[in-house]
Amino acid sequence: MLKLRFLLLTYLLLAGLNVAATAQVPEAPERSMGEGPYQRLIIRGVTLIDGTGAPPRGPVDIVIEHNRIAAVQSVGYPGIPVDESQRPQDNAETKVLDASSMYLLPGFIDMHAHTGGEAQGTPAEYVYKLWMAHGITTVREPGSFNGMDWTLRQKERSKNNTITAPRLFAYVGFGMGHEGEITTPAEARKWVRMIADRGADGIKFFGSRKAVYAAAIDEANKQGLGTMTHHAQTRVVYNNALESARLGLTSITHWYGIPEALFEDKTIQDYPYNYNYNNEQHRFEEAGKLWKQAAEPHSRKWNRVMNEMLELDVTLNPTFTIYEASRDLSAQRRAEWHERYTLPSLWEFFKPSRISHGSYWLNWGTEQEVLWKQNYRLWMTFVNEFKNRGGRVTLGSDAGYIYKLYGFGYIQEMELFREAGFHPLEIFQSASLKAAEVLGMTDDLGTIEVGKLADMVLVDANPMQNLKVLYGTGAVHVNKQNKIVRKGGIAYTIKDGIIYDVRAMLHDVEQMVEEAKIRNDYELTQPGLDY
Repeated sequence: MLKLRFLLLTYLLLAGLNVAATAQVPEAPERSMGEGPYQRLIIRGVTLIDGTGAPPRGPVDIVIEHNRIAAVQSVGYPGIPVDESQRPQDNAETKVLDASSMYLLPGFIDMHAHTGGEAQGTPAEYVYKLWMAHGITTVREPGSFNGMDWTLRQKERSKNNTITAPRLFAYVGFGMGHEGEITTPAEARKWVRMIADRGADGIKFFGSRKAVYAAAIDEANKQGLGTMTHHAQTRVVYNNALESARLGLTSITHWYGIPEALFEDKTIQDYPYNYNYNNEQHRFEEAGKLWKQAAEPHSRKWNRVMNEMLELDVTLNPTFTIYEASRDLSAQRRAEWHERYTLPSLWEFFKPSRISHGSYWLNWGTEQEVLWKQNYRLWMTFVNEFKNRGGRVTLGSDAGYIYKLYGFGYIQEMELFREAGFHPLEIFQSASLKAAEVLGMTDDLGTIEVGKLADMVLVDANPMQNLKVLYGTGAVHVNKQNKIVRKGGIAYTIKDGIIYDVRAMLHDVEQMVEEAKIRNDYELTQPGLDY
């Protein structure tokens, strides 16, 4: 165990994480909620957004048999009573769900999501229920920082639906479980074969020496494992994003490595002479200047790099949301869901700290936020154009750090995609179909089509008009009686044909938070104002 913790610390330090994040969190209890799966389930009268990119249509009846979609049947026209003779018929063994006022989407896929850590004090049940309450039915978990065995065990329990949790794809941190650092191509290949035999789905890299990195990626591709890289500043000098794509990397998470591939007048980021990577104020403040150092949008170099990345078919997973506080700290720190749904231990982890990863608010002010606003404009321009030219872009939240709460952060990512220029239908496509392509699961996931698994999201409002209705807190609405109400919120998340009541899951989370506050005599206060 000590050796494992040492190895995990090594890799976490490459990404700037602290050792506490390597400890395991309490596993989720046996499933205590959810109805089904049913031999036959009919969702009646819903407006369908199928995830392919096609426009909404309805009313539609969806028939599910033994966790597979058996029929998608149009049953009429908007505003006109449904002709009951057109509908799929039910019987005594059929569960019928009236969704005549709802919208149906494919289950969302979070392509960068961690099951907390000991430092955050977040039990798996808390994380999983927040994910499921926001329609996330599948998660790619990069790094498996609670331990490979722990993560693979949760993956199996979720697959068997013995816990309330999304299905998990375990992308193991490179070198995890190896005796010492991997230093040769032969060791890299042997390690990749080992994790493939153990049941891993892919690898998360932070970067490595080219020969070792190239061998690991090549072997992963041979073994059918996915690959993703967070191009850490401590390793990007070996391989930037374009060079990684040339080696066969399948996915880039965050955006580090892309500006470095776009440098025209330098090869290394313009670090101040007093820079120290372990000082997270330095790390994140200077990261906010990176895109400004890259080639101008639509310039010859910018176009050449983008076009080659498109040809190499590498996927972008930008995780805009995890850096959002860098451009508006007060707004993210005061997000309305924190008081009700953020555990005291997680709130303490978020506070400014010289130790906790992502708590770099040592001296954060207007100048840093203005630089990050400029950084976002350039970053979003690249990602949107990449999508417009046919590139694959997926959604990821990386929540649990930097004032980002599980589930809520994923919907914030959707809003940031909208700001970047994505149409809502493009966002939903990225959240489902595009992610399923990366995971090699398009036969089962990603769209609402006959033959696919019954992973679905039912929303009691139109998410095309306002993405905020997908938040667990819903969206503020003033009705005709001039009364303030909350509109929307996901009503049901369906995973593997099992219907989960979102209100019930959020209530469970709220109880966990309230009990923790009582137990610790804790009141959530703003940093420096806890008097």
